[in-house]
Amino acid sequence: MLWKAQQLLRKFSTTATTYQRKLKLALIGQSLFGQEVYSHLQKEGHKVVGVFTVPDVNGKADPLALSAEKDGTPVFKFPRWRVKGKPIQEVVDTYKSVGADLNVLPFCTQFIPMDVIDCPKHGSIIYHPSILPRHRGASAINWTLIQGDKKAGFTIFWADDGLDTGPILLQRECDVGLNDTVDDLYNRFLYPEGIKAMVEAVQLIADGKAPQIPQPEEGATYEGIQKKENAEISWDQPAEALHNWIRGHDKVPGAWTVIDGQMVTFYGSSLLDGPVPPGQPLAIKGTTKPGLVSKNGLVLFGNDGKMLLVRNLQFEDGKMIPASKYFSSGEMSVIELTEEEKKMAEDIKSIWKGILSNVAVIEDSTDFFKSGASSMHVVRMIEEIKQKHGGLQLQNEDVYMATTFADFVQMAVRRLRGEDGEEELIVDYVSKNVNNMAVNMPYQCFINGQFMNAEDGKTYDTINPTDGSVIAKVSYASVADVDKAVAAAKDAFENGEWARMNARDRGGLMYRLADLMEEHQEELATIEAIDSGAVYTLALKTHVGMSVQTFRYFAGWCDKIQGSTIPISQARPNYNLTFTKKEPIGVCAIVIPWNYPLMMLAWKSAACLAAGNTLVLKPAQVTPLTALKFAELSAKAGFPKGVINILPGSGGLVGQRLSEHPDIRKLGFTGSTLIGKQIMKSCAMSNLKKVSLELGGKSPLIIFEDCELDKAVRMGMGAVYFNKGENCIAAGRLFVEESIHDEFVRRVVEEVKKMKIGDPLNRATDHGPQNHKAHLEKLLEYCETGVKEGATLVYGGRQVCRPGFFMEPTVFTDVEDHMYLAQEESFGPIMVISKFKNGDIDGVLKRANNTEYGLASGVFTKDLKKALYVSEKLDAGTVFINTYNKTDVAAPFGGFKQSGFGKDLGEEALHEYLRTKAVTVEY
Repeated sequence: MLWKAQQLLRKFSTTATTYQRKLKLALIGQSLFGQEVYSHLQKEGHKVVGVFTVPDVNGKADPLALSAEKDGTPVFKFPRWRVKGKPIQEVVDTYKSVGADLNVLPFCTQFIPMDVIDCPKHGSIIYHPSILPRHRGASAINWTLIQGDKKAGFTIFWADDGLDTGPILLQRECDVGLNDTVDDLYNRFLYPEGIKAMVEAVQLIADGKAPQIPQPEEGATYEGIQKKENAEISWDQPAEALHNWIRGHDKVPGAWTVIDGQMVTFYGSSLLDGPVPPGQPLAIKGTTKPGLVSKNGLVLFGNDGKMLLVRNLQFEDGKMIPASKYFSSGEMSVIELTEEEKKMAEDIKSIWKGILSNVAVIEDSTDFFKSGASSMHVVRMIEEIKQKHGGLQLQNEDVYMATTFADFVQMAVRRLRGEDGEEELIVDYVSKNVNNMAVNMPYQCFINGQFMNAEDGKTYDTINPTDGSVIAKVSYASVADVDKAVAAAKDAFENGEWARMNARDRGGLMYRLADLMEEHQEELATIEAIDSGAVYTLALKTHVGMSVQTFRYFAGWCDKIQGSTIPISQARPNYNLTFTKKEPIGVCAIVIPWNYPLMMLAWKSAACLAAGNTLVLKPAQVTPLTALKFAELSAKAGFPKGVINILPGSGGLVGQRLSEHPDIRKLGFTGSTLIGKQIMKSCAMSNLKKVSLELGGKSPLIIFEDCELDKAVRMGMGAVYFNKGENCIAAGRLFVEESIHDEFVRRVVEEVKKMKIGDPLNRATDHGPQNHKAHLEKLLEYCETGVKEGATLVYGGRQVCRPGFFMEPTVFTDVEDHMYLAQEESFGPIMVISKFKNGDIDGVLKRANNTEYGLASGVFTKDLKKALYVSEKLDAGTVFINTYNKTDVAAPFGGFKQSGFGKDLGEEALHEYLRTKAVTVEY
């Protein structure tokens, strides 16, 4: 859908400047859609010679009429065009007087006589919100959802005297998400793309290139207009059919049923997977099984035993409530307004008055919708309030929950004070009893402070590498979810509480989050073990422990980010002051790998948040669960909505959209060099967003004969086998001085044989499973290649004969510089050993640096002078001397060459998420 939309936009944008022929147009229709079509046609140089729209309702002119009158375009407001099926001659004559070449009908609700339709030399074209010939009729969008269509779209066709049966000029289509509503389809696709297509259709006609494709009868359907009396729910259907019926009527006319003797209308339906949630039974007329009022909403059951969830209920008096509050009683007390709040209330009243121009006075009892407002006015009202009061964060749903002016003001004031009784975080868990504890794992996207399904309802399985079993079905985020998350992050950065928070308070939130992570460290480490295969004890100390340290370290930086004053040469004879400010960049995207799911999240997001940015983070597709648990803890810590957003899913889909998104100003990525290059290109081509990359490595470890051999063996093994070898700075190649080579190998093999391979939750386990099946297969191929090229397989190289993705720790010797093993990273438990001649320091340095990677390196020797010389010559971002893997939150971490650029950790990491502004003042 996105690709098609981009192609359409590209075509529209590039051809607009080359169009030559223009037409005289009559526009017949109404609504904001008609207004936009009118404005765009005017901009393209077409002459609108007359606008024919509906009479004013309650003294309010239609938006199309308002725009036309402002431009001086003749406007005609006929209440009808026909009487008893016959044209009104006076109306037809008035129409003919404008002399149009073409009639354009965007969303026309009136019946236009054929005398008018056929009058212009080019006839008439109409917009219809369906993929004709399917769903001919006025409720086409509703029926698209009611019948569970997988595709929606619109048609621009040549008008005839049938029911949407004229020849087709052009069509556009989009995918229908599992939980899409009419509003979703209209706002996301039918409205914006329909406007562009109407303009394109007019120009095709002007250029003589417009097709007239007869509509086939095959597949043609016609369904009647949906009215409230026809929208009652018939309960003897599967859950998906019930869901389609409810969402197909949301918001108009509204699907309804009878509860406790009164009509109740349902809004906000979604399909519900998993076990039946706890809730209070609610008897519903016509159902064989009562509904359940749960903390998330009203759970309903289809005749197939499957479930759906309804979030909002509306009663006969128009009052709407969250379905979860059905059994709650009592009204909230009226709160007294401060002077500032009274001014805000007056601003809101002014906005209501501007929309409800037909209402003489806005009273406390004035009802927004009963006074003539529509769903598009809801959007306008919310946006106008945001413009005047950026700190007041309202959603469209809030208007439906508080429809009278007094209720709306009370709700707005409570929201501004943080006393609005906002729902506590609703989390649907996959719960497992594992590692002698109950582990609760969120599995949905986390967007704008809420857990929610992917927009299209798609999920995927995340697998336990210990036995290959499915842990959970996780939401598979779509492009629409990315756009939603970025919009939330942008709003939080520009208008939200985060934007106004002082640095010390921001640090306080980060400290609180670190405390919560520590409080849940056993649960986080357990999730890390079952989702990534990390040995539990290592996960507890490193994966989780260092994550906690990272957040505490950067929390301390929040109120210590400083600029500087600079003497400038123009200081005389004038007095000048030049200073720099360090500012947050804006919305940042973070894409992390699967080897340290939580720690990589912490390394990047802590610096990002400390700098004052907001973020959208994509965890690795195969290890999403600790990131989603982190999202839950961040909400409990009090982070404002929209500051942190987590999107599980595909790198090719979510990661690509993040790199291309025009509202993202910085992208931090850890992963392969190949993908890093692709991301960097996309970031450059989109909006030149700032990028930091931590990419692949082939880190050399040089072991000299004068080392402390026991320590070198122990550290060398850690350099390779730490975290199953799934370690970005793992020693990809060991260079061992010839005189100690054989003894070093003998000792390594002896120690490797002692390593206990097994369940990562077993405290005695040294070596857990590889992260996922595809990676294990890649490692086995890596070993096969090494043997074929002539390297000596001393130990291992095979899959362990047990369930899961286990591989034996492996040792290769006699590896020559030209071999695949010497050049390419394995990212697994494979030790690659090469000899070097005794005393050949410069020779081994040349070999060690003969790689395009430069992430880390190491040297073992007792000779300090030699160690410092080697560290100076090694071309890598990190050099370890007589140790390895010793990273610290205060020490910058990052690579050279094709291992990327930019730093994680330490003060330098902050600068990756800040921009410097220079200010000069003359006084």
